[in-house]
Amino acid sequence: MSFFRALRFGRTPGLATTLAFVVLTLNGCAGMFGSEPVRVNVAGIDPIDSQGLEVRFNVKLRVQNPNESAINFDGVSLDLELNGKPFASGVSNQSGVVPRYGEIIVNVPLTVPAFAAVRQAFAFAGVTQSGQIPYILRGKLAGGFSGGVTSGLVGGNRFIDQGTLSLPALGMALP
Repeated sequence: MSFFRALRFGRTPGLATTLAFVVLTLNGCAGMFGSEPVRVNVAGIDPIDSQGLEVRFNVKLRVQNPNESAINFDGVSLDLELNGKPFASGVSNQSGVVPRYGEIIVNVPLTVPAFAAVRQAFAFAGVTQSGQIPYILRGKLAGGFSGGVTSGLVGGNRFIDQGTLSLPALGMALP
C-alpha cells in the first residue's frame, strides 16, 4: 500500500503523526533561515611578530548581530584577497557570544606569505594610475547552530565584506 493511500484510509495513524511532526518541525526551523547575516568590518590592524619572510597582523573585527537571537561561536576563519588574488589568511580559536542586536570585537591573526607579498608588490605597480585596490574579506564564525541564527545547517555564520582600498597619493612637488 502506498504512503498516500495509507494516509487516505487512516490505516497508519503513526505514519500520519510522524508526517505532521516533520512538517511542523521544518516549519519551526524556517524562521532560522530568514535571519539577517552578521555584519563584519575591520576595526583595526596591528603588526605582530613574524617568522622568516612572512608578515603577520592582528586584525580586529567588529562583528554586529542584527537578529533577535544571540550568536554563539567557537572559532573564526578569515581570508583576504587583494586585486582578485589571495593575500592573507588566518584562524583564531576565540569563542564568545554576539548578543542579540549587539556587537563584539574579535581578534584574528593574519599571515601574509612572502610570495603573496611579492606578487602584490608587482600588482601594485599597475594600480598606481587609479590608486584603487579591490579587496574581498571572507570569513566564518564557527559553531553550526548558533543560538537559533545560522546561515546553514553546519559550518557557522559566513560573512563577506568587499570594497576598494585607496593608496595614498604619491605626488611629487617640483620646485
